[in-house]
Amino acid sequence: METAEIHPNTEKSGPECQLVARAKSRDPDAFVSLIQLHAKRMYRVALAILLNDEDAADAIQDTILTCWEKMHSLRDDRYFGTWMTRILIRKCYDLRDERRRYADIEEIPEPAEEVHYNLELKEALAALDEKYRVIMILFYAEGYRTDEIAQILRIPKSTVQTRLQRGREKLAGYYRNGE
Repeated sequence: METAEIHPNTEKSGPECQLVARAKSRDPDAFVSLIQLHAKRMYRVALAILLNDEDAADAIQDTILTCWEKMHSLRDDRYFGTWMTRILIRKCYDLRDERRRYADIEEIPEPAEEVHYNLELKEALAALDEKYRVIMILFYAEGYRTDEIAQILRIPKSTVQTRLQRGREKLAGYYRNGE
């Protein structure tokens, strides 16, 4: 199995594009390598939307299966990470909506404690509206540029910039007021 040491958000030709080309040819080892490159990012994005480890794992599993089945539909190998993140976000929204339909308020599990997350920051992010939280995670934790986030979420770049600014202001208010 080939592994490549690259930043998973780098949308350029190179080792990742080679893995994508091999995965499109149905090479399971190449596909596993791609997923391993993006695993942490996928987890952070899913957790930012779903706020629950088990649901995040379900969304990631569905995303991996969909990516494998739809690899042939990826038009530009350089944008595998963006393509996969769009699928993940869609899966997270679908899962969240499904859970809301069938869950009693008392049955909704508390978000699991995360060793890798600063609990206070996690609580502050959870207090943000989802439209701000997702953009903040994509920008700060995942390193996407505002134009890439606009493409992933299919919203104007100016909307991304506005939500990013408002998210910063809301986080600052959260820490100032200790809410």
